[in-house]
Amino acid sequence: MNTNTIKVGVITDITGPLSLMGTANANIAAMVIDEINAQGGLLGRQLSLRLEDSATDDRVAEVKARKLVQEDQVDVVLGGIYSSTRQAIKKPVVDEARKLYIYPEQYEGQESHPLVFCTGPVPAQQVESMIPWLMKETGAKKFYCPSADYIWPRVLNQKLREVVEANGGSIVGEEYFPLDHTDYAATVAKIEASGADVVFNTIVPPGVAAFFEQLHASGFVKRGGKLVCTYFEENVLGLFPTDWVNGMYSCLDYYQAVSDPFSQKLLARYNQLYPGGSKFTGGSAASGMYRGLKLWEAAVREAGTLDQDAVIRALDHAKITEGPGGPAEMVPGQHHLRLNMYIGHAENGEFRIAKDLGPIDPKEATV
Repeated sequence: MNTNTIKVGVITDITGPLSLMGTANANIAAMVIDEINAQGGLLGRQLSLRLEDSATDDRVAEVKARKLVQEDQVDVVLGGIYSSTRQAIKKPVVDEARKLYIYPEQYEGQESHPLVFCTGPVPAQQVESMIPWLMKETGAKKFYCPSADYIWPRVLNQKLREVVEANGGSIVGEEYFPLDHTDYAATVAKIEASGADVVFNTIVPPGVAAFFEQLHASGFVKRGGKLVCTYFEENVLGLFPTDWVNGMYSCLDYYQAVSDPFSQKLLARYNQLYPGGSKFTGGSAASGMYRGLKLWEAAVREAGTLDQDAVIRALDHAKITEGPGGPAEMVPGQHHLRLNMYIGHAENGEFRIAKDLGPIDPKEATV
């Protein structure tokens, strides 16, 4: 065995507002790397995890990313949850060091760079499949969009408008708020006055707690209104009183209720190693972190070398036959994954699978 380790850099939110999600990313990265090492490593060498805490602060993320590529000289970098964090990591990793970067979180799409691969779902995989089903299933026609003011909600809402209007519905309201906004009384009143059937929410923590509380108090869901929040998963769901989020619809690449044997085995292994606290989920980027590491491993094995150009050529068509939620494969040229997608429905503090949508293409531009 070669004593020189292969260094894998991971940046995630171990502290800060997204720590519940980031800790799950750190956990799954450690678990996967330990399993690869236990099976003999990669190219005859052991992997070394170089883990950095971005503290849910993009300035910190940039500094830590620069440390990984300049001081630790890692072979690949994975991580980031917010889209702005991805951009902060890209500057030192991709723009300066020209290093391979794998982004694991669901996001707005449109990332197109030869050195960047994305392993979470994009709007075409969430909105294009979920919304026609929801409209047919519930008869919903009118959508109201309370939103956080950054790129992901704006792009997601643009895709939503296209799909809703193509299916005979309409967007009756669309508003954008700072991340820490807390007074939604006027918005809740507008939702009621608009006659909206669906609230399509992209407000994120910390502001989302105040919005859900005020929407719940208005009786919107009790009156038959539907609440959609595509990014919600088990970690985030558990942060709120059950009655605030009961009946919510979400759409992700993985939920803990997915019943295929490998997904259940993976979840059991994670829960055994990391009981309580941060759960292994889809929306937290933990499923994307798992896939990112396993696809990179597969690409290195195919290339037979750590030469970055060779690894990228292999990663462009890499696939795994088993993973959280099922198999996954890179769509050649797009640097995004064809993924199994699921509609989750929140019931008594848990997500059940309302619909298995099967494998969905990302429909991203060619890099």
